[in-house]
Amino acid sequence: MRILIVVPEQDRISGNWVTAMRFQQGLRSLGQQVIVEATGLQPEPRFLERIQTFAPDVTILLHAYRSGKPWLQATNDHRLPTVVLLTGTDINHGLEDPQQRNVICTTLHQAELVLIQNPLLARDLSSNHPKLSVNLKELPPGIKLGTEEYHLRDRHQLAKEATLFLCPAGLRSVKGTLELLEMFDQVVTHNSDVLLAFCGPIIEEEYSQRFLSALEARPWARYIGAIPTQAMTNAMLEADVVVNNSQTEGLANSLLEAATLGIPILAHKIPGNIAVVQHETNGLLYTTQEEFVDYSLQLLNNKRRQELSFPDPERYDPSKEASALLTFLQQTVSIGN
Repeated sequence: MRILIVVPEQDRISGNWVTAMRFQQGLRSLGQQVIVEATGLQPEPRFLERIQTFAPDVTILLHAYRSGKPWLQATNDHRLPTVVLLTGTDINHGLEDPQQRNVICTTLHQAELVLIQNPLLARDLSSNHPKLSVNLKELPPGIKLGTEEYHLRDRHQLAKEATLFLCPAGLRSVKGTLELLEMFDQVVTHNSDVLLAFCGPIIEEEYSQRFLSALEARPWARYIGAIPTQAMTNAMLEADVVVNNSQTEGLANSLLEAATLGIPILAHKIPGNIAVVQHETNGLLYTTQEEFVDYSLQLLNNKRRQELSFPDPERYDPSKEASALLTFLQQTVSIGN
């Protein structure tokens, strides 16, 4: 079977690209022909040419709006069997945006199947948007650990004795990196032997500039840039805590990786994070600034971190994800024919 994966045009360490590459590798291991194509909101001639040349049996759209809009334009005169993987951005922002909503609804209505990897978001979508959930299926999430060597503390001159909180996130407002920096001010007043490091690409220029300016007055915080996907595993293993302050999430690859590795997680209590973080088992979930400071101070204690460290390598098996995905794609082709 020839499978086309369409992904928004963005940095290749983004969550969409990480997912696309994992899908490609998993499906290829099952004997399928798979290519990944990136596109902007306006499809370029090369994108259309690649579709025609490859002639896919089925297409996976990663992102109902950012992949869906160019796909609808590209296939306006001929329908192809399509599966949509809904993202947190689609559900939490796109459906509330009048401009995006029409595109998302059209994309979902035309797709043979709609997939989602967060069961909590699946239930919310089914409850709040029943007409969009007719063809909704849950795809079990997977994560593939990288093997590239990466000495995080040595490479970025981060003190080895300090407790290191690592926030893997692109610099954009929905990820709450600037707000996380401000909340951490209170943590540092109680203990100065702590570091907060951020890694991820710059996505929103204006927000990123405000964030980088705020860093200048905080010697205990560092922005270390983007870390290659294959190196994230070894980078995370040198962190004491992985932090997520997102306002919305679908299912963050960084949290799946941390949960697999057994690194304690400190995360904002939102549906996207609750699906991964079990409070008091593999991490702590906060709703207020006061809770954030309290939990951060608890996590400065090594014994407390050990209580929340439970590596779970079987929980997000990428081979199970690939097998389930292939079954859905085969169903899609049958429906489309």
